[in-house]
Amino acid sequence: MKILLTNDDGYFAPGIQALAKVLAEEHEVVVIAPEEEHSGQSHAITIKHSLIVKPVEIEGVDVEAYSVSGTPADCVRAGLDKIVPWKPDVIFSGCNAGYNAGMDIIYSGTVSAAMEGVLLGIPSVAVSARWVKGRCRYDTAASVAKKIFDKVKKPFLSSAKPMVLNINVPYLDEDELKGLRVAEIGDNAYDYYFEEEVDGERRLSLKGRSTMEHAPGTDRYYLERDFVTVTPVIYGLADAEEMDRLKSWLDD
Repeated sequence: MKILLTNDDGYFAPGIQALAKVLAEEHEVVVIAPEEEHSGQSHAITIKHSLIVKPVEIEGVDVEAYSVSGTPADCVRAGLDKIVPWKPDVIFSGCNAGYNAGMDIIYSGTVSAAMEGVLLGIPSVAVSARWVKGRCRYDTAASVAKKIFDKVKKPFLSSAKPMVLNINVPYLDEDELKGLRVAEIGDNAYDYYFEEEVDGERRLSLKGRSTMEHAPGTDRYYLERDFVTVTPVIYGLADAEEMDRLKSWLDD
């Protein structure tokens, strides 16, 4: 199977190294990832200047790899258009340093890179590992993600409507995980705020904190209880039910 592997933490990040190592055991893998970290840039693309593509090495893994001077979404689109000589069967993005659960998927470069694959008709998998005091269990996250993919790959790859499987993995040994849950996207339980400093100029630094209990059945609810979560994410900017509601308002 042919796999394009990307991320938002950069081609040098330990998370992509761990995932490349696991996937390359059985598949043909090409890494196309940002030359710098692009966390929190969502689905941004580069339009004001050219992208620079360079061959790079992923430490400890014998795979073809390239860095791109752009965003995660740039990496996927440029990779499919100009860099990879074949169409991937699936795109993997990760392993990200920190969960991409709840409202964080809106901002996530990891999930957006996977979604770029879906926009181009390719099923994709986003993988994220819990961040604890500057460390992640990338080994666990990569292993779990591959096992989930192996279990669902036949219907997943043949689905008429491509989707992103958004996988989040707690900071635990694999045998310590409580299990797997297909979970809803959590609500706005993660509240971002700014800390302000005034020292010659006004400075605002983005921070985050948990402000409420997470609703049962959501990704953050299960992650707090040491379950791996998987959420199917599809592309769609217009909700059919809300479109009907809007039509009814305009028809009145």
